[in-house]
Amino acid sequence: MKTRILGAFVGLVALLVGGSQSVFAAEDKPFAEQKIVLQISDADSAKQTLVLNVANNLIKFYGQDKVDLEIVAFGGGLPMLFAGNENFKRVQALAASGVKFAACQNTLEGITKQLGYTPELNKDAKLVPAGIVEIIERSKAGFTVVKP
Repeated sequence: MKTRILGAFVGLVALLVGGSQSVFAAEDKPFAEQKIVLQISDADSAKQTLVLNVANNLIKFYGQDKVDLEIVAFGGGLPMLFAGNENFKRVQALAASGVKFAACQNTLEGITKQLGYTPELNKDAKLVPAGIVEIIERSKAGFTVVKP
């Protein structure tokens, strides 16, 4: 009996670990010299503007092909990735420059329960199971994590 329980536990852990990888390909930018994740978890529009400014500055400084940049939005920061957000065009422009946008599914589900409907995400945002897990996985993959 102990062996079955231990086997089931090991299987569950393997499933969880194997399923926690980023939705973004590991080698999207093979020549990137810098790998950076920007966290946005603040509802404050000034903080959301700041994170987009930082992303823009990083691209200008390092060059579009030399920086692998992902913005992870969760908690209060998720609305920055809603289709009707005031930063919609900036998100699109940064995405066109190669910035990846990760939207926390856990937060989206919570907001959906509160509102009674699912807000539409910017088409350039990809859902990840949990924003914090995305940040942890990227950190383990060598990304520098920054919360402006």
